[in-house]
Amino acid sequence: MHNNKHITLGIESSCDETAVGIVADGREVLANVISSQIDIHTKFGGVVPEIASRRHLENINDVIEQALDEAGVTMDKVDLIGVTYGPGLVGALLVGVATAKAMAWARDIPLVGVNHMHGHIASNYLDYKELEPPFIGLVVSGGHTNIIKVDDYNECKILGATRDDAAGEALDKVARVVGLGYPGGPKIDKAAREGDRDAIKFKRVYLNDGSYDFSFSGLKTQVLNYINSERQAERDINIPDLAASFQEAIMEVIADKAISAATSYGNNKIVVAGGVAANSRLRELLESKGEAAGIEILKPAQILCTDNGAMIACSAYYQMKKGEFADMSLDACPGLEF
Repeated sequence: MHNNKHITLGIESSCDETAVGIVADGREVLANVISSQIDIHTKFGGVVPEIASRRHLENINDVIEQALDEAGVTMDKVDLIGVTYGPGLVGALLVGVATAKAMAWARDIPLVGVNHMHGHIASNYLDYKELEPPFIGLVVSGGHTNIIKVDDYNECKILGATRDDAAGEALDKVARVVGLGYPGGPKIDKAAREGDRDAIKFKRVYLNDGSYDFSFSGLKTQVLNYINSERQAERDINIPDLAASFQEAIMEVIADKAISAATSYGNNKIVVAGGVAANSRLRELLESKGEAAGIEILKPAQILCTDNGAMIACSAYYQMKKGEFADMSLDACPGLEF
């Protein structure tokens, strides 16, 4: 124990970030080291799984050493190892899982396999020290757009999910077509700040009454058709207006559904997580709609929105408290459900 504190080391390698976090007593971040591969994948316009896996392999030991250094702890002070085992890219996940198992086995440290999505929700516990379930979780990332009823630290029920493209995928695809590049979310967010969100009328898809599910593929197609017809007519496309109008059509639906879920379940807190949770317009809409409905919106710092090891360590700590440990048969599970 580090000054009698319980030390958890968390490893995250589900996509293109090699990340290791060290957390004391589940909530105090001692180190959170993230090695991003965005520069490498930008030239391909998206994440290349094989390249991501190789880069994790090259980086993982250095990132672990850096995190231990930053936290001022040695491996013999680590009480628990948590690792993301899904969902994600199978090759990328395997690097983290194999590393965590090797460390746990060699040093006889308990091991916990963490669901990446539970990790995103847990990122809020690191910023809001008093936060406890129950609350409504909104996870918006590259591959997920979910509204979740969080009843306890390890008990989640999905109220709504994306039926096709997740918000992050739709943003990436449109950004690529208009030449903004990868990653699409931050680039569209930035361009939208200069644009008029009412310039182009894109449809809002709410699906059937009372549904908390999302569907963005029709909107994405509408935007792509708009771009093609403007190009064929040889008209210039105003990128900031397009970005602002498209972003609004996505974020408005997400904010409305999240507020509606919190209201109907009598929950006065929405906890936001995932990469797209960093979107400035989504944050604004949630704040204003939340205030009108008397609902508090909690969102972690930007660094905790991206994939990181500290959120995995936090989630692992609460699983450990419930006695949920993994053994050496732990394997990567790329299609892991919530």
